[in-house]
Amino acid sequence: MIEIARERGPKPPRDVVYGIYRDGDNNLDRVQSAAIASAERASADDAHLAFAVENTTRQGVPSGTLHTEDGTIVDGKAQWSRRAPADMASPAELSHFVERTLETAHARGGQQAVWIELVDHGGGDGGGLEADSAHAMMAMPAMANAIAEGTAAYNALHPDDNRHVEGVVANQCLMSTLGFAKELSRAGVEYLAASPETMIAPGVPSGTVAEAVQRGGGDPHATAQGVVDAVMDRRYHLDGTPYRPAAAFNVLDLAPTKIAAMERAVRSVNGDIAALPHDKAGDRAAGTVAQDGAQTRGMVRFDDDGTLPWHADRPAEALYGKLAGDGRLPVALRRDAAAAAQTVDDLVVADREATRFEPGAISYRDAVGPTVHFPVNAKQYDAWAKNGVSETDNRFFHDVGGRDAAGRLGAVA
Repeated sequence: MIEIARERGPKPPRDVVYGIYRDGDNNLDRVQSAAIASAERASADDAHLAFAVENTTRQGVPSGTLHTEDGTIVDGKAQWSRRAPADMASPAELSHFVERTLETAHARGGQQAVWIELVDHGGGDGGGLEADSAHAMMAMPAMANAIAEGTAAYNALHPDDNRHVEGVVANQCLMSTLGFAKELSRAGVEYLAASPETMIAPGVPSGTVAEAVQRGGGDPHATAQGVVDAVMDRRYHLDGTPYRPAAAFNVLDLAPTKIAAMERAVRSVNGDIAALPHDKAGDRAAGTVAQDGAQTRGMVRFDDDGTLPWHADRPAEALYGKLAGDGRLPVALRRDAAAAAQTVDDLVVADREATRFEPGAISYRDAVGPTVHFPVNAKQYDAWAKNGVSETDNRFFHDVGGRDAAGRLGAVA
């Protein structure tokens, strides 16, 4: 993993180059093509916006043949070149796109802010960017590493230019996680905009989000709130019935100091759980932790039969707050859980949660900020690992002792 350090803090107003990496090599091709049309409309309305796009799709050709379009959208006008279909699940492909987006900003001159939107399926710490033709999906750490490598390649060509990817927008399900936040922070990314829950396609209104990044100017809080509002205020329609693209959406501050504090705090909680003695009192405390975890409802809340794997991806702040407030638990564990809840909260720049999200009129009032993989039984532990989608094969889960804590709860498969 390439680790890139960045200066942080408010920046003066500037133009925006917004990269859209759209993987249509799957069942989302037609519906998520709306991202391109949204970018065209936004650029026509705002000369401060330019879009760099890589679009793998079957749309736009009479034969419906899969192909990749590389292009830019400026002043509402798109310029495209077409090539054989790319493997959008390849980290090298994403890395090249990041480098090209940074080069686009360099060519436009000035202090261009660069954001990247990833458009496709997502699976939390299990990864995303599913390419059916390659029978592959990009692992979550590989996504972040590709962004780091693309940035490093650009910086090597322009050693006097510290341009980088300021923000990543995950137009994907379930990507607001502590693990993804850590990996992107190491890659030099400053902000992650994502949903902790599954999204409904076409998802993020790309052009409107890009406009929010531009209009936010030098104010990180205004930018973050604008991005969140752009998503949560959006309504799509199916057979005349309006629906939201997301049950919850947030923007996280990936400042290395904040990420490090969060990681230390989560490690302390997991260490406390793992260290519970194997006696009557310790077993009772472990059972209480598991009970509190189960009562902190995880994601895919619409999945009543439990066939999907993300039920153990629980809102981290709510989970640690629940542990902190449970008087049955040891004092040290409660203290450390309170600290963990606070460090997670410190990451959240802006957020909104639906109180009645369709389908199911489900409340997400407690789903503030990112999730953490916290299984309370063996069925929930890395439930799709056998299918090649692992939520535990990443640096964060290892470093915070996630497996040790799950083991003490009897929750390791």
